[in-house]
Amino acid sequence: MSTTPQLQRPAQLPAATKRGVTLERKHARFGWVFLAPFAIVFLVFLVLPLMYAFWMSLHTNTLAAGEKFAGLTNYVAAFKDQRFMSGLARVGAFALVFVPLQIGLALFFALILDEIKTRFSRFTRLLIFAPYAIPGVIGALMWGFLYSPSFGPLVSFFDFLNMQAPDLLSRDSIFWSLTNIVTWQWTGYYMIIIYASLQSIDTSIYEAARIDGASKLQTALQIKVPIIASSLVLTIVFALIGTLQFFTEPQVLAPLAGNAIDAAYTPNLYAYNLAFSYQQFNYASAISFALGLMVFLASIIFLIATRKKSGLR
Repeated sequence: MSTTPQLQRPAQLPAATKRGVTLERKHARFGWVFLAPFAIVFLVFLVLPLMYAFWMSLHTNTLAAGEKFAGLTNYVAAFKDQRFMSGLARVGAFALVFVPLQIGLALFFALILDEIKTRFSRFTRLLIFAPYAIPGVIGALMWGFLYSPSFGPLVSFFDFLNMQAPDLLSRDSIFWSLTNIVTWQWTGYYMIIIYASLQSIDTSIYEAARIDGASKLQTALQIKVPIIASSLVLTIVFALIGTLQFFTEPQVLAPLAGNAIDAAYTPNLYAYNLAFSYQQFNYASAISFALGLMVFLASIIFLIATRKKSGLR
């Protein structure tokens, strides 16, 4: 006697599971609702302007021929432009000084504050971080006043000593004057990032090192620094990107520094002056995207070169 196999009905989800799935979908929809304002602002004020600027960089606009598609002509001209390449080399020189100086000081302060467990350490952290809270324009104006060879406290001090005040805004001094401003403003920001990374280390590791006879200096250099290597690498990348996009301080100090800071002192400054002083918007857009390409390549090369030591993949 043969029996005919019966088809089994698909198992139905329990009512509680259905309610859970429905609730998750509602939460997902609410998540998109909360994300929508940022997404709209991000799209309207960043993505669309970037797309328009890139479209402009692929065109030329002249009185005789009007606007026409030029392909990569503006980019080829940019990398043949001596002023752009000089500015790029200048910010490269700034990066060689800025990045080690800022990260070195930030690491030094973070390691010291990680050892100090008193109320004084909180005040010190705030004191070191405070310059970052000052807007870049205001900070540059303040240092411009301090650097001025004709007025300000520096002139008064040297007049009291019957000496000639140094011109810190001259062509020979402006590089180091800008270095001081940027280091003063950004070291505290990088210090906070490194300090937060140090706070995440299990303190039992320090106890084991102390039992093994390691000094505080050995613990700092041979245990703490290797553990936070990935944070250090990312901090260096942030510093590198910021340096290659150097703009605010030279722009603010240019009227005070005379001929020490010209219109093409940095690539960003060059693009700004091309667009708003000479109305060369298409070429300025190409300069900006060419700089963005260089920043991207520099960051990728650095990350690839340090991925083994930092643990980043």
